[in-house]
Amino acid sequence: QVQLVESGGGLVQAGDSLSLSCAASERTFSNYGWFRQPPGKEREFVAAITWSGRSTYYADSVKGRFTISRDNAKNTVTLRMNSLKPEDTATYYCAAARGLPSTWHVDDMNYWGKGTLVTVAS
Repeated sequence: QVQLVESGGGLVQAGDSLSLSCAASERTFSNYGWFRQPPGKEREFVAAITWSGRSTYYADSVKGRFTISRDNAKNTVTLRMNSLKPEDTATYYCAAARGLPSTWHVDDMNYWGKGTLVTVAS
């Protein structure tokens, strides 16, 4: 059972940058994704990366601003967020999938962290 722990959330101003980190309890060849859940809304896909790191995927709303990366030696996945906007405010969740999802939907993920809150003030 893989355990995921997110860190790095906080309160920032619009236009600022922030990095989120996800630490896995064990080395795994899982494919990882970041999802977010804005207040009062459903959880949505943000970014994903394959176990090799060769392929990355992004939601249109964050493309060009967010970058996902992984360090398999450290069992960590990082989401670098630049040019943050108030609409990026949400609880951000790290998730892992044993297989390679055809669509990065919440139902495709097997393991979840507890989330970290990101608040972007205008």
